Amino acid sequence: MTFLDPNDPFFRPVWRRWATVGVPALWACVEAIRGNGGWVLAFAALAAYAFWKLIVQGPSEPKS
Repeated sequence: MTFLDPNDPFFRPVWRRWATVGVPALWACVEAIRGNGGWVLAFAALAAYAFWKLIVQGPSEPKS
């Protein structure tokens, strides 16, 4: 089991994968407006990791 498992049934709907990426990205923007550089970096890193795992790599094809 990984931190974000794209094969988990919870992430089967595409909108949940995009929401998992979008929420921390949006919060990074909020923190950027407020001038909190450390939190911007933290939430941007979370969004980038989620994007890589859930969108770029995505769920693996089922084995026959």
